Amino acid sequence: MSLDLILASASMMIALVLYSLGVFGEKFSGTIKGKHLIFFVGGLIFDTTGTTLMNKIATLNGGSQFGLHQLTGGAALGLMAIHLVWALWVYYRGSETAKLRFNKFSLGVWGLWVISFILGMLVGMGII
Repeated sequence: MSLDLILASASMMIALVLYSLGVFGEKFSGTIKGKHLIFFVGGLIFDTTGTTLMNKIATLNGGSQFGLHQLTGGAALGLMAIHLVWALWVYYRGSETAKLRFNKFSLGVWGLWVISFILGMLVGMGII
């Protein structure tokens, strides 16, 4: 296994842990807190790092076809960025109602991200 693949896989696993801690920490606390923002930022940074490394690997190996994983992964990465911006706005300027309801969007973005994560593993193992 190449160093790039090890680093990419580790980055994606760290992203999964951080983003999950942020989303479910927010859900279980009932509101968005500063520590959740830190987990969202970390998740986005590690996901971007892992995605960049995976793209490098795919490019060096002749590229890959555009498929469901790339579509869901791109959408999830974009939504994670939007989610972070919105989370910052809700945390600093949002009403208490917005802070209580924000988790619904968080769970949706997390769900799409996990689907893409699983698809990526299946593609990487040659299952799909």
